[in-house]
Amino acid sequence: MPDPSANPLGRYLRDRRTRLDPAAFGVAGGRRRTPGLRREEVAQRANISPTWYTWLEQGRGGAPSADVLDRIATGLMLTEPEREHLFMLGLGRLPEMRYRRVDGVTPRLQRVLDALEVSPAFIKTAIWDVVAWNRAAAVLFTDYAQLPREQRNILRLMFGNARARAAQTDWHGVARSVVAAFRADAARAGAGAAEEVARLVDELSRTSPDFAEMWRDNDVAGHGDGHKRLHHPDAGDIELEFSGFAVDGRPELGMLVYNPVSMDDAERLRALIAASPV
Repeated sequence: MPDPSANPLGRYLRDRRTRLDPAAFGVAGGRRRTPGLRREEVAQRANISPTWYTWLEQGRGGAPSADVLDRIATGLMLTEPEREHLFMLGLGRLPEMRYRRVDGVTPRLQRVLDALEVSPAFIKTAIWDVVAWNRAAAVLFTDYAQLPREQRNILRLMFGNARARAAQTDWHGVARSVVAAFRADAARAGAGAAEEVARLVDELSRTSPDFAEMWRDNDVAGHGDGHKRLHHPDAGDIELEFSGFAVDGRPELGMLVYNPVSMDDAERLRALIAASPV
């Protein structure tokens, strides 16, 4: 029989299992030779065969499926980081993103945005709804607080807001890259976001011939970093470079931070922020 200590997945499963309190699951107490739940109890909670679960802990039977790992994660009450670690050990990859609607962020995350005084920054969902932003973003891009919640969407702004379109010095290039990056994010969001993605794509395809054409092209691109030039009616052209960041523990969220390229861009942006009532 393979040595469980040489099997990282089995070792991790056993460690998580032995940390669980049987009483918390309504399991009768009594004398137990080892702490935590028994293998058959975890298997029952995960709705899998006790033999199959035992083989996983012992490093036998081959790689488990994503569905089995998901059920085991639920049975062991794993946190999201623990679930991700389980998938990395079992399949060598992260699990499919669990899409969920987001209406805001924690105060701590908002303070991160607010600390970036001269760097416009916002947090978006997998379907590109903006759910948090800082003052610099409100001044340079748009005051999201003044928009209805459903209009705080980057694609709706890009293809349906005249001010957002006029601010882009290369609107077609930017719009095309946004659509390609949105397609990649929508695919990563998985089945949980499919209905909302389809509704948004249908709406924009009906209201914007430009979007319909770009969506039909099926381009896919990343949105990790880049460079853009924005035209502001008061400050003129401002060059920015941007970087995208994942929000740890919240795979459905991404943060975009824009930094002025030059000292002159930074000073004009700082003056714009200082003079704005937003």
